[in-house]
Amino acid sequence: MMDRASFLQHLAWASIAPFALSACGRSQSTPVPEAAASDTLDVHPLPTDIPPLDKTKEDWRDRLSADAYQILFEAGTEPRYSSPLLKEERTGTYICAACRLPLFSSKTKYESGTGWPSFWAPLEGQIETKKDMKLGYQRTEYHCVRCGGHQGHVFEDGPEPTGLRYCNNGLALAFVPAEESLPPLRT
Repeated sequence: MMDRASFLQHLAWASIAPFALSACGRSQSTPVPEAAASDTLDVHPLPTDIPPLDKTKEDWRDRLSADAYQILFEAGTEPRYSSPLLKEERTGTYICAACRLPLFSSKTKYESGTGWPSFWAPLEGQIETKKDMKLGYQRTEYHCVRCGGHQGHVFEDGPEPTGLRYCNNGLALAFVPAEESLPPLRT
């Protein structure tokens, strides 16, 4: 038998299911003007010495807002059109909001029409993927290779040159403009 707290938690998840499913809709992507080789995507010099990271979920909970923690370490999803990063158009680098590892270049960001920041490629070697069956069908989840923080899902409806859409939670990222230095990686 399910207790009241479990029932309410399941009810809450059921109430957001329509919004989560809408994220899986086809992108209305704007084509990328020209293909770019992965070595031309960097805006900032990427860190070469990446210290190991050994943090517990409690450590992350203490460092992050409740909403960011829920997205990054409980695989949550922020509401559509809620991220200020959706309208970010400056040149720069998008970093993991938890460990600060650079994940995306602004050169691969595009307007997908889905309500979340979208990219057609990550920076090389910065993310890992895994199968996600939480909605009853297979999707590909991706996360930061360093801290394991959940970023979003990748879909095969993006623009050329990759045809991919990395649909990212804005709270899982921070933006660093080109004229500023990347912050040090968290240890």
